[in-house]
Amino acid sequence: MKMSIKLSAWLFGATLVVSSVSSFATEKHNATHYTKTRYPIVLVHGMFGFDSALGVDYWYGIISDLRRSGAEVYVAQVTALEDSVRRGEELLHYLEELKAITGHSAFNLIGHSQGGPTSRYVAAVRPDLVKSVSSVGSPHKGSKVADLLMSKPAGNLGDKLVEKIANGLAKLIGIASGSPQDKQDFQRSLSSLSTYESALFNAQFPAGIPSSFCGEGESLVNGVRYYSWAGSSKLTNVLDASDYALSATGLAFSEENDGMVARCSSHLGRVIRDNFKMNHLDQINHFFGIHHLFETDPVTVYRQHANRLQLAGL
Repeated sequence: MKMSIKLSAWLFGATLVVSSVSSFATEKHNATHYTKTRYPIVLVHGMFGFDSALGVDYWYGIISDLRRSGAEVYVAQVTALEDSVRRGEELLHYLEELKAITGHSAFNLIGHSQGGPTSRYVAAVRPDLVKSVSSVGSPHKGSKVADLLMSKPAGNLGDKLVEKIANGLAKLIGIASGSPQDKQDFQRSLSSLSTYESALFNAQFPAGIPSSFCGEGESLVNGVRYYSWAGSSKLTNVLDASDYALSATGLAFSEENDGMVARCSSHLGRVIRDNFKMNHLDQINHFFGIHHLFETDPVTVYRQHANRLQLAGL
C-alpha cells in the first residue's frame, strides 16, 4: 500500500515536471505569431460536448494556448447528442453568423470525435465557408462501440434506461455550459456513428475519405484541405481516471484504438499521425491535462497544426 502511494506520488510529480519543461520550451512560440492563421480556427466538439461547463473547457488548455501565440479561435456549440447532418446544419448556421459578425470569409474547422463528420458536412454543402477540415480521433468509418450498442434488440429495457440517462446527462451539460438544449437524441447520435450509417454518410459526402481500408484520402477537394490525427492507446496515465473506462470500451475492437475509435477509422485526407500515445479524451487534453509522460503534449499537437495551416496559407 505504501509502495502504491509512493509510486502515485512519484508519477504525479513526474507529470508536473514534464508539463513544466514542455511549457518552458514553448514560451518562444507564445511570444510570436506561431499559430496565427490567415483564416480563424473554429473548434467543433463531439458527443456530450460543450464549449465550457462550470469553468472547465472541453478543449482544455488548448484555446488559450493557441490565442497566446497569435491564433484567432472560436468554439462552436452544437447539440451534444444528434446525428452528424443535424449537427452540421447547426454548425453551418453558426459559421454564417460568425462570418457576418467578424467579416471573415471562411474558417479552418477542427473537429474532435463526431465533430469531424459534423465539419465534413459543412465543407461539403458550403465549401465557400471552409478552408480546411482537421479531424481529431473521429470515427469516419464508424465505431465498434456504436455498433455494439446498436446491436441490442429494439425496446430493450436496459437500452431505454441508458438512453434516458445519456439524454439527461447531455441536458445537464448544456445547462452547466450556459447553452440549455431541450432536444437531445442519443439514439440518433449513436446510429450516425455506426459502421453502417457512416458508410452511407461517406457515400454522400466522400471528400477526404480514403478509398482503401487504412490509407489516406484526397487532401484537397473543392478548395478545402483535409487533415487528421488520432491516438491508438487507452491506458496512458495511471492518474487519469478516464483511462479505465476507455480501456473497457476499447475491448469492443480487434484492432488498435483509442477506446472509442479504431486507428484506421480516424483517417481523413492527409494523416498527420494515427498512433499518438493518447486515448479519446487525451486528444482534447483531458482528464485535466494529464497525459502520457513520454508523448507529445496534446496542446503542442494543436499548436503545431495551427502552424501547419499557417504555412499552407490557410
